[in-house]
Amino acid sequence: MANIKSAKKRILVNRTKAERNKAIKSGVKTAVKKVTAAIEANDKAAAAEALVAATATIDKAATKGVYHKNTASRKVSRLAQAVNKMA
Repeated sequence: MANIKSAKKRILVNRTKAERNKAIKSGVKTAVKKVTAAIEANDKAAAAEALVAATATIDKAATKGVYHKNTASRKVSRLAQAVNKMA
C-alpha cells in the first residue's frame, strides 16, 4: 500500500475511473449483442433500430475517452455493414 497521500488518492481515482470505463464498455457490448441477435433472427426493422441505439452508445463511449475515435468508428462501420447485408 502507498504511504504518500497523493499516491493513495491516485489509487482511489484510478479505481473509480476503471469501474466507470468497465460499465461503459459493458453497455457497448450489450448494444452490439442486441444488433447481432436481431441480425441472426433476420429481423431487419429490429436490427436497424438496435443499430441506431448501438451507434449512439459507441459514439458516447468514444466521446468519454473509453474508446479511441477510430476504434469507435470501426465498430459502427462493421455493425452498419452487417445490417445492410441483410436481405
